[in-house]
Amino acid sequence: MSETPGWSSPDQPPNQPQQPPPGYHAPPPPGAQPSIKPGVIPLRPLAVGEIVDGAIATMRRYPKLIIGAAAVVAALTQIIGLLAQLPFLDDVTALATIDPNALTEEQLAEQLQNSLVSLLGGTLLSLLPLLFGTVFLSGFITVVVGHAVLGEPVTFAQAWDEFKPRLLPLLGATLLAGLLITVGLVFCAVPGVYLWVLFALVTPALVLERCGVGTAFGRSKNLVKGAWWRTFGVLLLTVVIGMVISWIISLPFQLLGAASTGFSADPAAALSIGSLLLSTVGAIIASTITLPFSAAVTVLLYVDRRMRAEGMDIELQRAAGHGGR
Repeated sequence: MSETPGWSSPDQPPNQPQQPPPGYHAPPPPGAQPSIKPGVIPLRPLAVGEIVDGAIATMRRYPKLIIGAAAVVAALTQIIGLLAQLPFLDDVTALATIDPNALTEEQLAEQLQNSLVSLLGGTLLSLLPLLFGTVFLSGFITVVVGHAVLGEPVTFAQAWDEFKPRLLPLLGATLLAGLLITVGLVFCAVPGVYLWVLFALVTPALVLERCGVGTAFGRSKNLVKGAWWRTFGVLLLTVVIGMVISWIISLPFQLLGAASTGFSADPAAALSIGSLLLSTVGAIIASTITLPFSAAVTVLLYVDRRMRAEGMDIELQRAAGHGGR
């Protein structure tokens, strides 16, 4: 993908796109020129609905590649996360069923300390595989969407070869972005949300432009600049759609888990092995759909911003006209 002129940053002279004519940044008037659509999106500035449709179209066009990779990643991360929490299950159950009236203050403090340490340890151990899985999937899908924009076929081996050199830089960028956003959320929700939107395009910039971590943050900032609210709206819509899909898919498994415990009101019932297994299955299925959808929307949002701000559609049209990569 690095050889494709359309993905190179304007800061890279050899692949610098032509300067768009004045007034180009506005979408063309209806009927002015037919849209060129070699892949999942028309090669022009996109409406919000076209970004969402393009993400869905990408998943439908490459189902084995995207859904297959997402299913494997979701299964591995959820199962490893569940196994990581099992050793701490007794302490967490004790926290859920603790009776303050039956313990002295010293016993209560000790029980709370042990349970909270176990809860934190299990949570951290379960988050690690989720982090690695999400980083891999987001970068891998970014490569696939890059091909999908031009309507090109791509295999798992080809996508992996293109993404593999970017895996470690992407992991570092994800950790750095997560740290900055977390600090912002701790001090106040507003800075955290602002940074979340400002750095939302780091992954596609880093993977498609093959730039460094610092450069990717700068590229995301520049692309979002002047369109923060629109970017926020698209990202928020994606989160809402993902939450609705997750709720719809997870609800039957949650009901089955509750039924397996006789719909008991005991908090410990929700932490039983059977209930946790059913919840894990629901989470695997939900993640298989929502994770690639969110990743694809982010990439297409990046493409849209570059077409609007940098006239990248000219290079993409040229690449499509010459058969792509």
